[in-house]
Amino acid sequence: MSVAAVFVHYHAARWLAGAVASFRRDHAGAEIVVVDNGSRPEERHVLRGLPASYVDAGANRGYAGGVNLGVSQTKADYVFLLNPDVEVLPGCVGALLDVLEAGAAVAGPRLSWDRAQRLLLPPTETRTRRGELLRTLAPWRASLARAARRSWRRHARAHWLAEAPLTSWALSGAFLALRRDAWARVGPFDEGFKLYFEETDWLERARRQGLRGCLVPAARAVHFYNQSAAREPAAGAWFAESARRFERRYYGAWFLAARDRIGARLPAVAPLPAPRHERPPEVDVGPGPAWVEVSPSPLGFPAAAERLSRPERGRWTLPAEVWDHLAPGTYGGRIVDDVGEETHAFSFTRPDARRG
Repeated sequence: MSVAAVFVHYHAARWLAGAVASFRRDHAGAEIVVVDNGSRPEERHVLRGLPASYVDAGANRGYAGGVNLGVSQTKADYVFLLNPDVEVLPGCVGALLDVLEAGAAVAGPRLSWDRAQRLLLPPTETRTRRGELLRTLAPWRASLARAARRSWRRHARAHWLAEAPLTSWALSGAFLALRRDAWARVGPFDEGFKLYFEETDWLERARRQGLRGCLVPAARAVHFYNQSAAREPAAGAWFAESARRFERRYYGAWFLAARDRIGARLPAVAPLPAPRHERPPEVDVGPGPAWVEVSPSPLGFPAAAERLSRPERGRWTLPAEVWDHLAPGTYGGRIVDDVGEETHAFSFTRPDARRG
C-alpha cells in the first residue's frame, strides 16, 4: 500500500513547512509532493529544503491545476490532497486509510480551527436548488434567514456529532484522502474552477457514479483557514466565477435566471455591526449547555462552532490561537441551544494588525 500527500502552495511557506512535518509525523513512509503555485525567492528556499518533491507550476494554476499537477507526479495507491495551512493530528492518516481500504472512494477528517479542537469547522454546504433559493430569499425576512440557518445547522450538527464514519459528500477540499482507482474513474479536478468549488464538483461527479464519500470523525486535523487565499487579490472574484460555473452545471440556466430575477428585487444582506476588538472577544452565553457559532457571513452560516456543556462563569472567549491567525474583517456569532433555537447574537471586528 503506497501513500502520497500532495500540497498546493501559494505564498504560505511557513504554514506549509508545519503541514509537511505534521504529515510526516503521522505517516513517515508517505511520498510528499509540493506544487508551488506562487512563491518569493525566500519562500522557494524553504520549499526546496522540505523532505518533499518540489514541483514548480510556473504560474498560479489555481488549486485545481495544482492538485492535478501534483497527482500526476505520483503513482501511489492512496493520495491525500491538502492545503498548506492544515496540521495533521496523530492517528489521522491511519483512520482515513482504514476507511478507504474498507471501500470508500474518498474520505475527509473532522477539521477544527484550533489545536485544542474547540471550534469545529463546518462541513461543506449541501448544494441544491432548494438551498440556493432559500439563501437568496434569506435577506428578505428574518424568519427566512432563521430557516436557512436551521437547515444548515441540522446538516452541520449531523457531521459534528457523528461518532462513527458517516457517509457524506460534504467534505472539505482543504483535506481529502482518495483512492487512486477513484481518481482514475472520476477524472481530475476541473481546472475551469480557478479557486473554490473544484472539490465540490469532483465530489458530485463521484457521487453520481455511485461511489462512496465518508467523513471520518476519528481522523482529526486543524485547518488554520484561508491563509493562502487571503493573499490572492482575485480570490473574491474567483469565488463568484466558480460559484456561477458550478450553478450552471448542476442547476441549469433556467433556475439561475429565475433566481437572479428574484434576487434583484430583494434587499442586500445587511452588514454586520462592527464593534472593534483588540483581543479575543468574550461573550455571555448563560449557565446551561449551548453551542457558540462564529461566521464571516452576514447570514450567519456556514459557521464554525463549539459546544459548551458547562460554560465557565457563563462566558465564552474565542480561542487566542484562532484570534492570532484570523483574517481582518467582521464576524458574526450566535448562541444556540441543543435543539437549534437561537438565544442571542453577537459580532466583532478583527482589525488588521499591520495597521494597528
